[in-house]
Amino acid sequence: MDNYKTITFGGGCFWCIESCFNRLKGVESAISGYAGGHTKNPNYKEVCTGDTGHAEVVQLTYNPSVISFDQLLDVFFFLHDPTQLDRQGNDIGTQYRSIVFYNDEMEKELIKKKISEINASKTYEKAIVTQVVPKAHFWPAETYHQGYYLDNPNQPYCSAVVGPKIKKFLAHFQPLGLVKE
Repeated sequence: MDNYKTITFGGGCFWCIESCFNRLKGVESAISGYAGGHTKNPNYKEVCTGDTGHAEVVQLTYNPSVISFDQLLDVFFFLHDPTQLDRQGNDIGTQYRSIVFYNDEMEKELIKKKISEINASKTYEKAIVTQVVPKAHFWPAETYHQGYYLDNPNQPYCSAVVGPKIKKFLAHFQPLGLVKE
């Protein structure tokens, strides 16, 4: 595990992005949790109020010799709409903001470069509003949130939102060889 690195992404509901990141080759784990706020040891109910300052995030542990930081950024920006401020679709509030917690200046510059490239490509009609901030304390979410989609694929939100997002993710990244078999 000495060669492994971590990065923390927030892109709306953590059930969606955790389910996809855990399917990537080179990702050892994707853990749902909370970061970026002022409340210590927050829980889901508290974070959902929007009063804790935390975002729903996923912390990845990955092997950079298998999947690059740039590839992880490509997946992150594919999985959500980074032009929506404090929301993703019907999920509204600061807890659903688009955010990346970088570990060092090199990561910060790579993230900013990726945002500039995406903005220049006109992939989205509006500019990216993703926050790029220094690493913050990560609080793992409650156990029942880990692998939530795998345990609850027929739950209404999962079947309406998470399932289609996974299908779209697989269609895009499987041909690139990034998805675990």
